[in-house]
Amino acid sequence: MPSIYDLKPKFQNILRPGVRRLHARGVTANQVTLFACAVSLVVGAVVALFAAHMWVFALLPVWMLLRMGFNAVDGMLAREFGQQSRLGTYLNELTDLVADAALYLPFACLPGVPAAAVELVVLLAWLSEYTGVLGLMVGASRRYDGPMGKSDRAFVFGLLGFLLAVGVPAGNWVAWVMVVVAMLLLITVYNRAKRGLAERPAS
Repeated sequence: MPSIYDLKPKFQNILRPGVRRLHARGVTANQVTLFACAVSLVVGAVVALFAAHMWVFALLPVWMLLRMGFNAVDGMLAREFGQQSRLGTYLNELTDLVADAALYLPFACLPGVPAAAVELVVLLAWLSEYTGVLGLMVGASRRYDGPMGKSDRAFVFGLLGFLLAVGVPAGNWVAWVMVVVAMLLLITVYNRAKRGLAERPAS
């Protein structure tokens, strides 16, 4: 099943001129990674604190789109300008997990949405990313298979935020979206494990 992640090369081509300018100004991949995580924490906190005002959820689609850009930028700085490091690998994976939780959990503040449903999505999102990283431990590549990878989740939660911000009432339908996302995350975990095991180990 295709994933939004498959569009990443085209997205990177659009960003490449800006990435070159950032490198020329001395910006590093790790700085971009930490900045994106910090902003995610602030956005998540603001949305959670003011969740009674539906307009605040408009911050999510805006930031989700910008965050995908920052995630692409830090990777390009690392790969194309010799900034890859073990510290950067840790930061890239860990900050993504922290940022995901910060941006998803505010939906648990909505009326009619069980907190457990949102928490389950956060847990399965973490599990799917951990499964992707495990590919490296079995001699395969870092797996990004869908159907509910990081970019797909950003689209879903960004769309949810947009719908709430434009006046669609919160309710049980949000909980059902969480259930569907959770099911797709389980499929994602399966796909990443299966394809990681099937991938020919690097020599």
